[in-house]
Amino acid sequence: MLRQFIVSTVGRRLQLPMMAQSRLASNLDKTEYTTPGEIVDYDDPPHLPVPEYPVRPDEPLETRKQRLLYQSRKRGMLENDLLLSTFVAKHLKDFNAEQTAEYDQLINGVSNDWDIFYWATDTKPTPPQFDTEIMRLLKEHVKNHEKVQRIRQPDL
Repeated sequence: MLRQFIVSTVGRRLQLPMMAQSRLASNLDKTEYTTPGEIVDYDDPPHLPVPEYPVRPDEPLETRKQRLLYQSRKRGMLENDLLLSTFVAKHLKDFNAEQTAEYDQLINGVSNDWDIFYWATDTKPTPPQFDTEIMRLLKEHVKNHEKVQRIRQPDL
């Protein structure tokens, strides 16, 4: 008799939290989980100065291209890793010194990688100093007219 009481009491204690949890889950307001219509983008605080990217005038072109290949693959956010690494795999070998310098300025002169992503996807307008031939090429690459799957970075 005592054994039946203990088993039934313990069983009820284990079931109560699960029942309460399922009731709570069914009462969730579904509207709070929708994505916002506009992008929330805060300005960088003025008390955190971004260091200037060092210009490397004596860097050989092939060394610069190798560095940019690496930097395009390791951005810190997967979206840009995929976009920039596939872009570089397709175009970097054909860039001359001036185009390579423009691309270097684009990916290293910007303090926030989300800016590059928003500009490339035409979510935000591109500032004039970054609205170059390379940015236009990148925007065309992002449109993906060929419908290429870009779910992983290209092989090295």
